[in-house]
Amino acid sequence: MGVPVGLTGIGAGRRVPLLGTGRAGAGPEHLGFAAVLLDLFRMEGKVAVVTGASRGIGAGAARALAEAGCDLIVSARSADVLGDHAERLRADTGRRVEAVAADLNDLDNLAGLVESARQAFGRLDVVVNNVGGSMPRAFLDTSPGFLESAFHWNVTTAYALTQAAVPLMLEGGGGSVINISSAVGHLSDRGFVGYGTAKGAIDHMTELMAADLAPRIRVNAVAPGSIDTDSLASVLDDRMRATMTSMTPLRRLGRVEDIAAAIVYLASDAGSYLTGKVIEVDGGLRTPNLPLGLPDL
Repeated sequence: MGVPVGLTGIGAGRRVPLLGTGRAGAGPEHLGFAAVLLDLFRMEGKVAVVTGASRGIGAGAARALAEAGCDLIVSARSADVLGDHAERLRADTGRRVEAVAADLNDLDNLAGLVESARQAFGRLDVVVNNVGGSMPRAFLDTSPGFLESAFHWNVTTAYALTQAAVPLMLEGGGGSVINISSAVGHLSDRGFVGYGTAKGAIDHMTELMAADLAPRIRVNAVAPGSIDTDSLASVLDDRMRATMTSMTPLRRLGRVEDIAAAIVYLASDAGSYLTGKVIEVDGGLRTPNLPLGLPDL
């Protein structure tokens, strides 16, 4: 039985199982237990919606879920980039992947993703609310409108998609919602009042949704630290990268597969006893590792 790529390194050719079964003296009972445990990560017959899925964490989540067995609805703004990614997923995994290009700031488009899942697959089991983000700004430059925009893009979109998805998920017996938060949702530094406030709201909304939707739908979040995506690389120079690495206890930036593995865990039966939790995948951060150097007012 193959190990889900979401647990072994996405697209990097690495095959290092999460659970080793080759220890000296391992008997049939040990090997059987490992096989059963790894089966909990398999998701054949399940359907997932992943937003912001054309690149970065969203693209990695989509690939990991497909390689674990999910069919997919993937969405992002860029039709060309999204379409190319969906085609690669189909070719690489053999899963059915429907690409829906949409601006998810428009809440009507979020309901459309659920309808696409109903039309294409007749069910929905997993929602990954990945779309979001906001640039840092000094406090006096963070207008109320900017704050509201950050909240809408990060929180309202996740709420609206989840609310639209719940009836279809319940028709299939339940499912799992995974919200993508951030380390800045629970850490503090200057310049992040917009983004950090929105992600802090995501964390608490996850807890509240979990209470509302238990026991049939689990709701959890993943809070990434600094993940080495193309978007991050575009704003880092060598000095900034070295600073971030040195301020991270594990002395490296995160990889997309670090986050994708956590998403597969929470989406699958392996995480069936978790709800209302925020999983911090951040290299051990206890303080932000990207100081902006903003002066005192």
